[in-house]
Amino acid sequence: MGKKKTILIDEKTPLLMLAGPMFLELFLNTMLNNVDTLMLSHYDKFAVGAVGNANTIMFMMNILFNVIATATSVVVAQYLGAKLFDKMNMIYTLAVAVNLVIGIVLSGVFCLANPLIMDFLNVSPEMRPYSMIYIYIVGGGGFLTAVFNVMLQILRCNGYTKIGMWVTFSINIFNIIGNYIFLYGPLSYLNIGVAGVAISTVAARFLAVIALLVFFYVTKTGKLSLRYLRPFPGKLLGKMIRIGLPTAGENLTYNLYQTTLLSFVNAMGNDAVTARSYCNTLISFAMIFSNACAMSTQIITGHLVGAGKSEEAYKRVFRTLRTSLPITIALASINALLCRYTLRLFTDEPNIIALGQMIMIVDIFVETGRCLNMTFVSSLKAAGAYIFPLLMGILCNWGLGLTTGYAVGVALGIGVAGIYAGTATDECIRGLIVMYYWYKKKWIGKSVVDKKDKLGLESEND
Repeated sequence: MGKKKTILIDEKTPLLMLAGPMFLELFLNTMLNNVDTLMLSHYDKFAVGAVGNANTIMFMMNILFNVIATATSVVVAQYLGAKLFDKMNMIYTLAVAVNLVIGIVLSGVFCLANPLIMDFLNVSPEMRPYSMIYIYIVGGGGFLTAVFNVMLQILRCNGYTKIGMWVTFSINIFNIIGNYIFLYGPLSYLNIGVAGVAISTVAARFLAVIALLVFFYVTKTGKLSLRYLRPFPGKLLGKMIRIGLPTAGENLTYNLYQTTLLSFVNAMGNDAVTARSYCNTLISFAMIFSNACAMSTQIITGHLVGAGKSEEAYKRVFRTLRTSLPITIALASINALLCRYTLRLFTDEPNIIALGQMIMIVDIFVETGRCLNMTFVSSLKAAGAYIFPLLMGILCNWGLGLTTGYAVGVALGIGVAGIYAGTATDECIRGLIVMYYWYKKKWIGKSVVDKKDKLGLESEND
């Protein structure tokens, strides 16, 4: 692999060493995802809701890309923790190659299915053209996201969490400039609006992939070459798919459930759809701290489990929760208190602001449950226990979230805030269940590192 400085990750690794850069990365990434909403809100209000609909579908595509990306994070962290460095180039190459192929195939499938997607979501005639063009362009370039996700996981597990922050910052700047050029600047005369924003987004992601690949080689983290796949590591790929599919299945069932809830919201009118899009923009800022802590703990847990330090991993996860939960609740509460002012960044329409205020109050409970879920589900995956989160996701999403959302939001006529009440019920109860599973240590003994690989390493060290 070449000589490189090894970044040690163990039970003594400070949480903020990993979580700090990840927090800034997620913050900047949230800015990238939501700058389109802010800039489009001053261009065309129907475009905002349309892009919100399209991003729901883009998120679903991203979940499918994460089948291999998530498995990569688990396998890389555990193998690095077990100090099995000789297998890393093969793992890196396999992950990137497979996700690139998956990305190309799924990009084509989503573009072909675009009209059917619009029908399923009940997208209004005013928003439909905008949503479709956004999916054609951003979805068509989805394979870039597939490669980006894998490379980012590889670098994070090797301790390079700051690179994601700097790359995201750079593409934010590029994206903002691109949006301005198409919406208000030199190319505004083309009057392509949403299409211009989509082109800017894809170009930014292309540059991000190039930057990560360059960093990967400059730091001598590893190498990518098809020769590492001869003979083809079918057993390893099977292992990664077994890890990734339940994880993606959990995320996919959640997104399908959210998409079904979105179809309820679309039936409530354009104001409800627009209020949801604006509130999701604000909500995304409230959840990034707990998300950063959860992802950091996942990396540390993977290294500890790979090294055979299960007790240290057990304690470390609860330490994370003591930090992330109070701060997450505080951020969500501040969001709810200030939303009557922050929503005015997007609109002055009283009805949309009133709907948004109701949503943000309910979101305090959503974020509380989501923090529990992100912390413990991420750690369970890192430990190799990836089936239980899938089962709980299916049961709670559809058995609690959807039924409660429909009953409160539609049947009782509460509206879009009632839909969020269903999500809060799902998140809180599911979060308590996965926390109990971690507490009972049901995940111990599910490491993905082969015992024969460990024995081989021990014999070399003797």
